[in-house]
Amino acid sequence: MSKVAIPLYDIGMNPLMITAAIVGSRPTKEMNPAVPYTPLEISNAAIECWRAGAAIVHIHVREPETGAPSMRLSLFREVVERIRANSDLLINLTTSGFHLAEEDGAERRLDPLALKTELCSFDIGSVNFMDGAFVNPPAWGVMASRRMQASGVKPEIEVFEVGHIRQARALIDEECIDAPPYFQLCRGVGWGIDAPAESLRFMHAKLPPGAAWSVLGVGRRQSEMIRLGAEMGGHVRVGFEDNLYLEKGVKAKSNAQFVERAVRMATELGREVASPAVARSILGLPTA
Repeated sequence: MSKVAIPLYDIGMNPLMITAAIVGSRPTKEMNPAVPYTPLEISNAAIECWRAGAAIVHIHVREPETGAPSMRLSLFREVVERIRANSDLLINLTTSGFHLAEEDGAERRLDPLALKTELCSFDIGSVNFMDGAFVNPPAWGVMASRRMQASGVKPEIEVFEVGHIRQARALIDEECIDAPPYFQLCRGVGWGIDAPAESLRFMHAKLPPGAAWSVLGVGRRQSEMIRLGAEMGGHVRVGFEDNLYLEKGVKAKSNAQFVERAVRMATELGREVASPAVARSILGLPTA
């Protein structure tokens, strides 16, 4: 049987943006003692990633004493102030609020917009995780995208299925999302799209022309997905939110170790690693 031809991508003049997803809402210190909880731990981890080569950090916050997921604005503010005082990182705050159950959850999810960071995550469509449904109704997508646009915060459009790209393109057509749109292709999360190479190429083909895009892979698929995404000319996300292990049976000691590995991979592929200033240009953000 003949081998299927693999598309070739021009990556020679395309710097690689590395995002470090510092903690997320699920990993715990019981899973890996290096998982950060406090604003000081989270901000220090972010700065270590910057020194290692990350241009963007994706931030969730946790209750410092318990590690429980939190959307407390005071915790976000402390993390943001510490990062800004010590680096030029682009900061991407979560608006997922997966753990919120109260009636005003949709509004509370958007509280981080008040901090005017460069980016925020934008979970556009619903998906089943293994332990529950992550519900993002169509009305949420319209409301959230307009609020992000009005706040001057660029949405990182997190998509777990190909249909989410269609939904995002509708919002782009309605001018609710400014150019260039920025997509995060989430691979192997719950019962969302899985992580074989052919499905990543399929998702990539559905993106709108001129879009910036990044890829993440969960757990053991992380290294495979980021290498493929980088080979295809995209950008990559690594860190404890997606994976706690450097290799089978070996727990990472820091988020920075994942960034260092992504930098080595970029070097092997002949791609320059994007600085925060270059990342601003790629994403169409104002000069700092």
